[in-house]
Amino acid sequence: MSFPSQRLRRLRLREPFRKMVRETRVSVDDLIYPLFVRSGENKKIEIASMPGVYQYSLDTMVLELEEVHSLNIPAILLFGLPERKDELGSEAYSPRGIIQRAIKTIKESYSELIVITDICLCAYTTHGHCGIIENGMVDNDHTLEILCKIALTQVKAGADMVAPSDMMDGRVGAIRTALDGAGFSHIPIMSYAAKYASHFYGPFREAADSKPQFGDRRGYQMDPANVEEALREIALDIEEGADIVMVKPALAYLDVISRVKEKFGYPLAAYNVSGEYSMVKAAGMKGMIDEESVMMEILQSIKRAGANLIITYFAKEAAKMLQK
Repeated sequence: MSFPSQRLRRLRLREPFRKMVRETRVSVDDLIYPLFVRSGENKKIEIASMPGVYQYSLDTMVLELEEVHSLNIPAILLFGLPERKDELGSEAYSPRGIIQRAIKTIKESYSELIVITDICLCAYTTHGHCGIIENGMVDNDHTLEILCKIALTQVKAGADMVAPSDMMDGRVGAIRTALDGAGFSHIPIMSYAAKYASHFYGPFREAADSKPQFGDRRGYQMDPANVEEALREIALDIEEGADIVMVKPALAYLDVISRVKEKFGYPLAAYNVSGEYSMVKAAGMKGMIDEESVMMEILQSIKRAGANLIITYFAKEAAKMLQK
């Protein structure tokens, strides 16, 4: 059947029709809100390159979570800025580290909120790399020992899920073994399984104070040109025990998201990263785009590509729009 009997515009003419046949829907339940926490009191420091995103001390973090909770956003992803850094990133696995204290503070007031914790060393080390440096290079296997320590202290503090973002080989299996051996077999792992060495991370490095002091991260993060390698990374992390896999960044890697979902049919997260956020904010502030509409179009594209969950700095703004 073809034109004139078939007229696809018929179901586009009115908003009720468009809603009835809409194929992709973004829900508040899909959203994870990243949050930066630091030591001190009464601190709420805006990140210059990320308008509307802040570093919070624990007291102002609790106030921020009031709004997150009121918007029914189900989960947050925590990033910490330590009081001090060293070669081993020891504050990352200290029971009194900023993330460990933040988890306990959150659970006292918002026990039902899902607290996901980032597992990495870049913000905690003096050199800014995601692993332990030995002989001028990141030592993969030594780093695994430290990542397991981080995971255990975070979970003992009350984390509901851990999310290793370091891109070391074998880290999902190592963390799974450590958690299971300590009686935490019920704690899920959301793996940054296909994390690319992307230039879209620039604003985040300001937010987390995690810029590498020498070299770059291409020796462990993925080459942006590769897709088949992403599928191998995903397969390995699933085999090692990941409960959710992730593609990061999202917007420039929608094809990867789609391929991963099609091949594995596994719970899939996508990280709508800092550079993607900041570009939209900058264009919106200059009046070049309708910021809210572009935001929703981007989130729809990520969901349409196959992501089940979207980590996004737009979470609060999107939640407000979705509840209108």
